[in-house]
Amino acid sequence: MARRLVIIGGDAAGMSAASQARRMTSSEKLEIVVFERSSRTSYAACGLPYLVGGFVKSADSLVARTPEQHRAKGIDVRTRHEVTAIDAEASTVTVRDLDTGRGSVLHYDELLIGTGAAGISPPWPGIDAQGVLQLRTFDDAAEVERLLGAGARRAVVVGAGYVGLEVAEGLLERGLDVTVVERLDAPMAAVLDAEMAAGVADAMRAAGIDLRLGTAVTGFTAVGGRVTAVETAAGPVPADLAVIGLGVRPNAELARAAGIGVGEAGGIIVDDHLRTGTAHVWAAGDCVESRHRVTGRPVVVALGTHANKQGRVAGTNIAGGDAAFGGVLGTAITRFQDVEIARTGLTEREAAAAGFDAIGVVTEASSRAHYYPGAQPMKIKIVAARGSGRLLGAQIVGGAGAGKRIDVLATALWNEMTVAELAGMDLAYAPPFSPVWDPVLLAAGKATTRV
Repeated sequence: MARRLVIIGGDAAGMSAASQARRMTSSEKLEIVVFERSSRTSYAACGLPYLVGGFVKSADSLVARTPEQHRAKGIDVRTRHEVTAIDAEASTVTVRDLDTGRGSVLHYDELLIGTGAAGISPPWPGIDAQGVLQLRTFDDAAEVERLLGAGARRAVVVGAGYVGLEVAEGLLERGLDVTVVERLDAPMAAVLDAEMAAGVADAMRAAGIDLRLGTAVTGFTAVGGRVTAVETAAGPVPADLAVIGLGVRPNAELARAAGIGVGEAGGIIVDDHLRTGTAHVWAAGDCVESRHRVTGRPVVVALGTHANKQGRVAGTNIAGGDAAFGGVLGTAITRFQDVEIARTGLTEREAAAAGFDAIGVVTEASSRAHYYPGAQPMKIKIVAARGSGRLLGAQIVGGAGAGKRIDVLATALWNEMTVAELAGMDLAYAPPFSPVWDPVLLAAGKATTRV
């Protein structure tokens, strides 16, 4: 009789695990049942700001595989089904069909929790008004389109992190008047040090965004149920549309209620094989804590890159293989119009908080040889340990060709290199791509003189 793998959540981690387990094990040996409370599977939520901005023309292009395609591969995908409880002692899940309201109980031999994360939504007055939303689902994107079609002209984005920047860029592209309200004193302040974030603020203002830093939102004003203003400590900001982009929290309550371990960072506790501390229960994706490779501490880093890798690792192990997830660095990249923004590892502020005696060195450089057309300026900040010179983190803000250089720095960081070792790396050179001294090498070389 086939063993049964039940997966809660049909997006990146869940479907990566299902697909990997199915590749390794036949239906006769392993039945795979996936419960997904929405009507879609395997879609790129990170593409939604670009869909709203018109850079991506079709919502369907953001879908990697439909439920029907997964079913054709031998995976029993049940959309519009929500798991409401886990009984780890009985090895069962309680499920509710969202269309009929009927409940059922299903036994599992192995269980994977891939419940993802939920957007942070403070209990502000008026937050339920029409026109106040988060951009996390296709329904959210459709609502933005509806509001634009109904004549919305003034948009307020609450939060200037990754999603806030991307949404602001998209709405500006659509011709709206855009205000960004951020409680902290700089955009991207949670992931960049102040001198790097300053360039992002300059770019946003130059593009015509009304950027209001150090400003706390207190609620929303609605007339006839529709938002008309975002209320702040400094006064109201008129709005026909408000998008909240304050980050996410792991959806770990289902696990917590079942007695499955949840850590101080808020995610489900797993080992490097994605096993929880409960027998036959696994977890992967935005709902779990991962080991930070620099600090060694558990962190929650909600990125599709990690979710897909973790899903593959979990699927491999559930199917009888042996794979491990190596941890995270928090490497990420985004843009605002022509400005590319990237980071990996620790900021100088985070390094100090983690107990490192760290230095930060900023280097200004060019993306190409200075005499070659199209060269773009960039800043690279390297964070390193004083004395040992160990690389601890890096940030890049610059024009076209700047951002993906973060991958060189992430590779060095992954392998625990020093800035001296990084400065001697053999990187590619030709005038259309780099100065003879690549900006990464320049930055590392400068850091070696300070550690």
